[in-house]
Amino acid sequence: MDIDALIKKAEELARKHDVEYYEVRIVKVSATSLEMQNSRLEELSSNIELGVGVRVFNGAWGFSSANDMRRAELAIETAMKIAKVMRGNSRIYLGDPVKDKVFIECKEDFEEVGIDEKIDVVKEIDNLLADKGISNRKVSYGDGKKWQFYFNSLGSEIETLIPRVKLIFSATAKANGDMQSYWKIFGGTRGWEVIKKIDFDYWTNFVKNKAKNLLKAQLPPSGEFEIIMDPELTGVFIHEALGHASEGDAIKNGESILEGKLGKKIGVEELTVVDDPTLEGKFGSYVYDDEGIKARRVEIIKNGVLNEYLLDRETAAYLNLEPNGHGRAQNYNYQPLVRMSNTYIEPGDWSFEEMLNEVKHGLYLIGDKGGEVDIVNGTFMFGAKEGYLIENGEIKGHIRDVALSGKILDILRNIRAIGKDLKIDFPGYCGKGQWVPIDDGGPHVLTKALVGGLV
Repeated sequence: MDIDALIKKAEELARKHDVEYYEVRIVKVSATSLEMQNSRLEELSSNIELGVGVRVFNGAWGFSSANDMRRAELAIETAMKIAKVMRGNSRIYLGDPVKDKVFIECKEDFEEVGIDEKIDVVKEIDNLLADKGISNRKVSYGDGKKWQFYFNSLGSEIETLIPRVKLIFSATAKANGDMQSYWKIFGGTRGWEVIKKIDFDYWTNFVKNKAKNLLKAQLPPSGEFEIIMDPELTGVFIHEALGHASEGDAIKNGESILEGKLGKKIGVEELTVVDDPTLEGKFGSYVYDDEGIKARRVEIIKNGVLNEYLLDRETAAYLNLEPNGHGRAQNYNYQPLVRMSNTYIEPGDWSFEEMLNEVKHGLYLIGDKGGEVDIVNGTFMFGAKEGYLIENGEIKGHIRDVALSGKILDILRNIRAIGKDLKIDFPGYCGKGQWVPIDDGGPHVLTKALVGGLV
């Protein structure tokens, strides 16, 4: 693969087709995936994929991709032809050319770890999860490296390499026709050291005991309550409810409750919400986005005021702002979209015990069990893995199948306390037509919401 020759060919084709702007991403992904369920190895794969994605702007975008580098020139010319046909009157931010090379290094390279050792780890966790009362157990392991060479018509040439590793295991307990599940996830832009530092005995016992104890938990009460969200639930709330509403394409398309609110107070003064792809080792971290823009920390909310949106080249130009490194694509065969990275609430100065003492009759809700959000109307509903009743500052009965709902901006304005115990360690993938790795979190947060049971 002669990259220099491809750069020259792209310049030649751009002159021929008289295009305004183009960018090319050459991507190589190597990945290993293992999955075991109830001692049976369900998946074992190791793949390498190489391809090229091309975007061309001529008032509107043209896009083409190829999974064979021998077709790279054809992909470039095809994207240029599409852009010429599409036309349009949109603008994009161009900026200055960038030349850089950044490889994120692993302390222990997972590519140097044999597949047998990885299988042994999965088997060990599966064995530790086996227990009386556990009807189903599942272990999934994945690692991969994404190498990318990006160049554009401005003269940018950026080479990056990002490793990622992830481990998730779950247990389902069953008794008297009832089932409850619990799970734990580990991951980051790191190497095998992520796996080596996990205390498998502790965490497998934690997961299976949680699943079994949930069978004995009571159903939640219904109504409006003061609630304390743990760092995991805080993270999913701020990602889903606020993060998506702050994405530039939602603003541009008139699909967000945050449209037109830049510079306005939308939360309590103590609230600062950040999306930061530069955090070391987190699952959603990267150095440059897929538009060749340097990643940077974005304070979406600062001291209660809507401070910034998440932007790519096109939405930045639309809003007369500068992009902040949030144009991301799942792979070479996808176009970049405005996406989050590592999203979290900054810590305050409250201890968990001080928060508890503030609650006379409320709930402590723990973990993320999925949900939905409507960023147009500003409403949400999320499930928690579990919860506890709070009576006069004391944790009481264990509850399960609990959901919280409400209006996004009401929740932000009703925050009474923000903890000092920041945790950003809940790796996952965010879907928006395509999947990208993210992380989220925060401290414990005391606010008010509607609570009810999950159907």
